[in-house]
Amino acid sequence: MKYVLVTGGVVSGLGKGVTASSIGVILKSCGLRVTSIKIDPYLNTDAGTMSPFEHGEVFVLDDGGEVDLDLGNYERFLDIVLTRDNNITTGKIYQSVINKERKGDYLGRTVQVVPHITDAIQEWIERVAMIPVDGKEGPADVCVIELGGTIGDIESMPFIEALGQFSYRVGAGNFCLIHVSLVPVLNVVGEQKTKPTQHSVRGLRSLGLMPNILACRSTTELDENVKAKISQFCHVPEENIISLYDVSNIWHVPLLLKDQMAHNAILKVLHLQGVAREPVLEEWTARAKLCDMLHEPVRIAMVGKYTGLSDSYLSVLKALLHACVAWRRKLIVDWVLSTDLEEATAKENPDAYSEAWNLLKGADGVLVPGGFGDRGVQGKMLAAKYARENGIPFFGICLGMQIAVIEFAQSVLGLHDANSIEFDPNTRRPCVIFMPEVSKTHMGGTMRLGSRKTYFQVADCISAKLYGNKGFIEERHRHRYEVNPDIVPQLEDAGLLFTGKDESGQRMEIVELANHPFFVGVQFHPEFKSRPGKPSALFLGLIAAACGQLDAFLKKRVIKSNAISNGTATLKPHHYANGAEKTPNWSALGVVCSNGNGVHC
Repeated sequence: MKYVLVTGGVVSGLGKGVTASSIGVILKSCGLRVTSIKIDPYLNTDAGTMSPFEHGEVFVLDDGGEVDLDLGNYERFLDIVLTRDNNITTGKIYQSVINKERKGDYLGRTVQVVPHITDAIQEWIERVAMIPVDGKEGPADVCVIELGGTIGDIESMPFIEALGQFSYRVGAGNFCLIHVSLVPVLNVVGEQKTKPTQHSVRGLRSLGLMPNILACRSTTELDENVKAKISQFCHVPEENIISLYDVSNIWHVPLLLKDQMAHNAILKVLHLQGVAREPVLEEWTARAKLCDMLHEPVRIAMVGKYTGLSDSYLSVLKALLHACVAWRRKLIVDWVLSTDLEEATAKENPDAYSEAWNLLKGADGVLVPGGFGDRGVQGKMLAAKYARENGIPFFGICLGMQIAVIEFAQSVLGLHDANSIEFDPNTRRPCVIFMPEVSKTHMGGTMRLGSRKTYFQVADCISAKLYGNKGFIEERHRHRYEVNPDIVPQLEDAGLLFTGKDESGQRMEIVELANHPFFVGVQFHPEFKSRPGKPSALFLGLIAAACGQLDAFLKKRVIKSNAISNGTATLKPHHYANGAEKTPNWSALGVVCSNGNGVHC
């Protein structure tokens, strides 16, 4: 096993996650199998109990792991399926060591950070690196490890020590350290300053880690004299200093690495030059360039309560982007703070109220993402009501589905006291109830989590057609409340149809409104499985509806799914510029391409 460690210096938020993901992409394009590990030095066992304002979104894996959002970047960039153990936290490590101590595994020895904690970290890395994540048998060739935080943080010291020991133990030819640092440009002098990087590398070396490659973040490409200066003071060869300057979209980052021969530097350190091929990134390059050329806009109003931090909805944004690129549309997200849509804001801040409603009314589609708590719920229901009454494409995810059900019960059924037990524990008409199997005393890891099956109840519905008329689908969940099955008959009689349910038939998974262009709510989170080349079916449907193309799109999908099911479709490989063949990805059939015929090319 070969290991690539990505660390960061100077400041947080430099893009270590994107850099680590891009390193994985370029190594994968060289024919190597890649897995990833993210180390988060916080004491939380996982990210599940943290506010989105604190740490961005909580990304959910197939196995139900609630992990850091960077694992979402790894899955999207590398098209892999990770496990909860691919996210290491201080809490997990200390918990495992304390559990061993309680069982007597240390045979009376004094348990200390060194060697017990550091050994546990190294054992965890070696064990998880061997887990296949790409659907193939056997371990990967390279494990990319990202250490969260910045060098010098007190909480990351045990990991630094463990990784220093680890690099010595596995040997120089099996370990490559890439340090991401900042080269700021001061407006006063307009010069790229190298001192922050020099100090960061000095701190790294003082802790026993020697960087093989420096990835320098800057607003503009590094000057050659700046590279030479960094090389001289940081003892890193000039050809191993990579300039990661600002780009129009993050899909360009692997291309920056390729253009600067970063793969050669990594392969040389890992003694893989005779094993790997030259990187093949034609599809990736085409997608990155296409994203830059999009000009015809589609406006989506994102109605939530964490709109002040876009990372709170990172996977939703990426899924929207994937769908928009497939439809050749430029994504414009209008952030609407749900509380600004409420009557209370009209009195306290009429300008914010007016602006929020103008954004909502000017949107081509409305999306209400997941969330917890009662703040802003009334505004989300008002957004759902506006979309329902005015024929605006609407997509509700998790809580977004639940508020759509509550609003329908209140406005259409006339059940004005209908509510969720989450918002009103004493409501007489609970539309949304607490799931009986979920703990009421512990919050962490107790929700309904991970990949679950949803069975379509009818074939002739929007969601079933978007998914290709499959009998069932598997999507990831994260919720502790669900639609009350007792109220379902009333809702369906009024036209709100539950077209997807779990295997018991009692848990509502998908809801659609009859006689509406696109009004869909789902209890699961389809954004977590969307990929750049394989957009989520429901996000494709939302963008298609927002562009006025849904009916034609669904007809094409029905024709293609029927052709495949009766054996009349012919699977033909298509060719890349280098002459290689690849069978079309039929799970992505129906994505509109430049030829305009709706066939994935």
